[in-house]
Parts: sequence; C-alpha cells; structure tokens
Amino acid sequence: MTKRATAAAVLAATALLGPAPQAAAAAPAAAVPQPPAAGAEDRAAAARAAGAPDNLAVLARFFAREGGPGAAAAAGQPRIDGEPVEVRHLSPDFVAGRPGAPVSRLEFLAGRAVAADGRQAAVWTARTGGGWEVVNIADGDDEFRYARLGAERMPGGTVFREPQIDAWYVAGGGRVLPLDEDAVRAVGERGTALAAYRARVAAAYGDKLPGSAYARDGRAGGYDEAVPARPDGTPAAAAGAAGAALAAALGVLAVRRRRLRRRTG
Repeated sequence: MTKRATAAAVLAATALLGPAPQAAAAAPAAAVPQPPAAGAEDRAAAARAAGAPDNLAVLARFFAREGGPGAAAAAGQPRIDGEPVEVRHLSPDFVAGRPGAPVSRLEFLAGRAVAADGRQAAVWTARTGGGWEVVNIADGDDEFRYARLGAERMPGGTVFREPQIDAWYVAGGGRVLPLDEDAVRAVGERGTALAAYRARVAAAYGDKLPGSAYARDGRAGGYDEAVPARPDGTPAAAAGAAGAALAAALGVLAVRRRRLRRRTG
C-alpha cells in the first residue's frame, strides 16, 4: 500500500468531472486549453520548465519535507530523468457522447524527478498563457509506471486516468483494459468494450458535466475541490512564476495525501 503526497500549486486547465484524489488548487487566469497531443516542441518546453534551476530548488525542498529526519542530506540535488510523458484524463466530451470525441484528453505532462537517494516524484507541467509551466509536484512514479504498463498490455494504446475513482486504463481498438485495482473493480479484469465504458461513465457523470445544474450550484462541473488557504485565511496564490508558486505552496500549505492504494505491476 502506498501514499501519495503532492505540493499543491497552480493546476492549469485541468477541469475534471468529479472529486479527484490528487491535489488541485485554483487555476490561473492565464490558463489555456492543453493541446490534443504533446508534440516535440511541447515536450521540449515542458522538460525545460521541469529542469529549471528554480524548480530543482523546489524539488529539493519537496524531497526534504517528505522524507523525514535526514532526508534533506539524502535527497541531494534532484535531477530530471528522461522525457516527460503525457498524462491523460477521462474526457468530458466523451462522457457527453459528442461524435468523434476521444475517451481522454491531455491534462499535463509529467517529468520524472529523482533524488540522490533514489526517491522519485512527478513534476507536472501544463501550458498556460505564459507557456509551459510547472503546476504541481507529486511523489512516486504513478504516471510513468502506468504508461509502461499500458504499453505492455496494449501496444499503441492510450493510457488515461479516471480521476473520480483514481483508476488507470489503456484504450485502443474499441476496448478499455484496466491497469490497477480501481479500474478492475470498474470494468473487470478483462476490461470492456469502449461503448460499454462510455455507458458506464455517462451514467456516473453525465449529470455533473460543465454547464449542468451540478456545476451551476458552484461545484465546478463535479470537482468540488477547496482552494488552499494561507495561515491568515486568504486564498493561496494561483498565478505568478511557477517556481515561486510552488515554493510558496511548500511553505504555507499542508501537503495533501492521496488515499491509500495498492500498487500493481
């Protein structure tokens, strides 16, 4: 069983359909929709943002804070390892049954951060009005592990997450296959047809889409996530330089933890 900790900062353009276990904060005014897929230029820009000196300094603080006594020395100078991977979430357009809508949409890119002692974290980068910026840091390797598992189980398939139940899948060829226990509970060990999956998510979330009464009640399309506050009660900063925002998040926000979940693979 594992816990996942995140440093909540600016989560740009990641409006979801239901309560997501991972941390989220207010989106910046400059947030823009993410591209349908990340091209080479997007990945390069995301990698530069993840590896910027300011962000590496924040990563060092993140690893030190999460590791307990002696963690700061053990963490050393973190590094970004390899290219970022796409992280896709269940698409509201797919849930709504819009013709031709893919099952998932790009939410952010994740870069693998590695501390000197081997601990890992995912650096989330998203496109904003100011370009690709770091919007969150989450410990562990979920994003990379499920990308690998999906490629092994369905070569050429699309890995995505249903954040409302924290389930990971791979889709392709009209099928949706589970990659973790939450997904197995949703679609069975052998998976299900894409049409059957859409029927399930439409029944679960169809009345919680943006523009619904659920959204008009102030629950933001089904993801009723409170904005973190500073010690004086005012909302945490939701804009500005990514490094400064993350540093502030580490300094004034309690690190949120993901619910316990068994690893697979």
